[in-house]
Amino acid sequence: MRSIEEIYQAMLETISERSGFSPAEDCDLAVRLYAAAAQVQALELQADWVLDQSFPQTAQGVYLERHAAMRGLSRTNATRAVGTLRFSAQTAPTADLTIPAGSVCMTESEVRFQTTQTAILSKGGTSVDVPAEAVEAGASGNAAPGTIRILTACPVGITSCTNPAAFTGGSDDESDESLRARVLESYQRLPNGANAAYYQQVAMSHAGVAAAQVVGRARGIGTVDVYITTEAGVPSEELVEEVRADLQEKREIAVDVSVCVPTKKTVNVAVAVQSADNVEFQTVKAEVESALTNFFSGKLLGQPILLAELGNRIYQVNGVENYRFSAPTADVAGDSKVLPMLGTLTVTEMGA
Repeated sequence: MRSIEEIYQAMLETISERSGFSPAEDCDLAVRLYAAAAQVQALELQADWVLDQSFPQTAQGVYLERHAAMRGLSRTNATRAVGTLRFSAQTAPTADLTIPAGSVCMTESEVRFQTTQTAILSKGGTSVDVPAEAVEAGASGNAAPGTIRILTACPVGITSCTNPAAFTGGSDDESDESLRARVLESYQRLPNGANAAYYQQVAMSHAGVAAAQVVGRARGIGTVDVYITTEAGVPSEELVEEVRADLQEKREIAVDVSVCVPTKKTVNVAVAVQSADNVEFQTVKAEVESALTNFFSGKLLGQPILLAELGNRIYQVNGVENYRFSAPTADVAGDSKVLPMLGTLTVTEMGA
């Protein structure tokens, strides 16, 4: 990009060549030329910006979204993490205890979660599990097992809460980098109305679908099975039916298309971490738990779980010097029909 001074000097040289006259620096013509040079530079900047927005490789924001729309794609919105909260009573109640929908618990970092339905802790029982979701959408709602321990509005008789399993599926608004990668991939895998890319594109065009895998000849010649997931994992019956109806309308003649829910495969992760001398292990532990929890989502449908990828995410945490996995002991192979889900997550201090 030329500077204002470079444009100004080019103007002076052109005037001098064509007229034989060189304006003095403080004359009125020179001042006007310098002002014009500033406007020319602004136009050049605008032209470069327009050029960048004309191609998906360099477009940004709403202009990238327009490129995506031409490929039948759209930016995914932030989603809430979902999971289960366990409410406990120190002593078994003598009467049923009601835990209303909207009861809120939170982590030590004040990330809040609320129950999504009313639950009953039955007389004589000491705990009950309740479906819940993060109050705010975003990846911050993904929580490792056992990290939601603070009751903010305690129902009478309930003394503690926790999350026995991870809260997953929370994601931020899709970044330009992620959307750009999907747009460019759509050009590399061109749908033709009958291939796997076509069925995958149709499924992915539905709001809420995080990943789709296509299995041709799943039930014999002329059959196609499409497996879908949401950010949180297994899709609802309503979403499955919505995608199924769309594919039935758009399918090729004589093709039997089915939309399927993948099989969940639990992956337990146990890792020992060595933190730097100047960093508290508990701080590193919390960040490692967050990094690994955020890794597991519905986007992993059909994907392998590689120890190298898990290790890379751990190394990206500030203060980690070394790590050692005790589970899984080997890479987990990918399968189009299977969604890897985080089971237990154990992070310990190496050498402790």
